[in-house]
Amino acid sequence: MKLQNPTAARASITPAGLLFLAITSVGWGFNWPVTKYLLSELPPLTLRGFTGVIGACLLAALALLRRQSLKVDRALWPRLMLAALLNVTGWMVLMGLALLWLPASEAALIAYTMPVWASVLAWPVLGERPTVLRTIALVMAFAGLAAIMGGNGITASAEKLPGIVMALGGAIGFALGTVLAKKYPLQMAPIPAAAWQIGLGCFPIAIVGLLIETTHVAAITPLGWWLLFYSTVIQFCIAYVAWFAALARLPASVAAIGTMAVPVIGVVASAVALHEPLGPGQIAALIFTLAGVVLATRS
Repeated sequence: MKLQNPTAARASITPAGLLFLAITSVGWGFNWPVTKYLLSELPPLTLRGFTGVIGACLLAALALLRRQSLKVDRALWPRLMLAALLNVTGWMVLMGLALLWLPASEAALIAYTMPVWASVLAWPVLGERPTVLRTIALVMAFAGLAAIMGGNGITASAEKLPGIVMALGGAIGFALGTVLAKKYPLQMAPIPAAAWQIGLGCFPIAIVGLLIETTHVAAITPLGWWLLFYSTVIQFCIAYVAWFAALARLPASVAAIGTMAVPVIGVVASAVALHEPLGPGQIAALIFTLAGVVLATRS
């Protein structure tokens, strides 16, 4: 894989890129209700850290089976560590902790302000000028998500402030990681790149969780074990590999806007699995949000 220059990094929209983006959105979308349930059985850092480490090991094994090298050139270590910090450590820790102060729906909404920050950062860093259609798509998507939350979006309070700050910090950090990944891409295949980033990003989380949290493995229910499998294999292995593959084939701002389907899927999945409300207003908001995502991919 050749190192892309900033001009080449402004990739055109390809069917393969959209397919990988769809896989990512579905995998991450279903993980919101999965994580919400698992937090009732496991502490946040332990949940995020150990599932990530196991997922990284599975990805590394898959890479070796496919005869893909896990070797990292010395020059790539700084950008690899930065990507792991922004795309994995910051996101996992901050979003996991945000769920302790916020309902899953509000945390998801704040988390996916990420496309705003990615679009803003992509202009000065990558030279991706926001087009009119892309701007309209962004407004449509956020209007739909705000409607899902009840018209005016988030109802802030002092009690929710820590969660809001953490979720917003995770969103901005992931957006920065998305843009920097386009400007300074890793000279690695998607599976080894995902294995290293997830492993490096989740290992310190697992260590801290082991030191400061109390985990009762015997208390995990059979359903909890199945959901842990989903969180480890689907969310970390399949969805993360698909994300890095999509990012290599799409403009950063389009990839970021496309991920706004994640909270939409999360809301629907939560309504089905957790019996959360989903009336005509919410359905209309979901349609509006998805329309914005579709418009973004055609701009």
